[in-house]
Amino acid sequence: MDYENLPEVFDLDVTQNPTVADLMRMWKDGGGFTAKKLATAGDLLHRMVVDDEQKVILSFPACIMATGTRGVLRDLVKHKLVDAIITTCGTLDHDLARLWEPYYAGRFDLDDRELHQHGVNRLGNVLVPNSSYGEILEHKLRPRLAAWAEETTDWSTRDLCRKLGEWAGEEENREESLLYWAAKNDIPVFVPGPTDGSVGAQVWMTYQNNRKIRFDLLRDEQDLDELVHSAPKLGSLMIGGGISKHHVIWWSQFRDGLDTVVYLTTAPEHDGSLSGARVREAVSWGKVKEDAAWQTVEGDATVLLPLLAADLFGRL
Repeated sequence: MDYENLPEVFDLDVTQNPTVADLMRMWKDGGGFTAKKLATAGDLLHRMVVDDEQKVILSFPACIMATGTRGVLRDLVKHKLVDAIITTCGTLDHDLARLWEPYYAGRFDLDDRELHQHGVNRLGNVLVPNSSYGEILEHKLRPRLAAWAEETTDWSTRDLCRKLGEWAGEEENREESLLYWAAKNDIPVFVPGPTDGSVGAQVWMTYQNNRKIRFDLLRDEQDLDELVHSAPKLGSLMIGGGISKHHVIWWSQFRDGLDTVVYLTTAPEHDGSLSGARVREAVSWGKVKEDAAWQTVEGDATVLLPLLAADLFGRL
């Protein structure tokens, strides 16, 4: 390696009240470790969204929708910076529930037995009362699902998410909702595991009275097939692992892999999990192209994603 021609490491100067964009520029050369990776990810994310030939899939797990990071995800959709979303059922739960009832800031070290006795669920350091989650979703959603089932009983998750987004549009605070903006901007939302959450449970409860209800997951897969094959280039911002991440890379392999990838994860690599697998592993499966531009960034998405998004909006 001809290291003498590489950029030197410069000390960061944060005494002048730098913006996020300033920090990203400093991290690009002067930053070490994760800071350098984040700056590289910022460049790749910007490259993806400004490339008219590149479609961008956003994937993430539901947990961050229970936090203020919901606003960051929503704004990416509101401003049409992604072309499709693959997520988990809890995303629908938290997005809708928070239209009607608040969640609360707590701590990781609270007494979980005491919380349970008071009907409060702990999601990390976010507190979710039963009245703000399952109870309100059952009260609001069951009558609407029953009415929809009178019209059709074959639901792809893409269709259901669109219906939920249009329904959210009836609320005064609709602009807080990711599903609302996805429906308004015609950005498809796919949920490969639709029964793994409260919304899915309400569909199952509705099924007790209408046995014709079906999730048409194969229609979702057909739509994903058309999405990935219609894209001259395909990029992805993947947050966390699990089914949402895997569904992105699984479908990408059928078009010879992703062209650009930014992946945020807190999972370790040594246990062989999909969540811990770095992007380079997907190259061996053909899920990411050999010459793709990619960056894995280790860290909490509730810290990293707002920084990436703030940098992106600043550039745009």
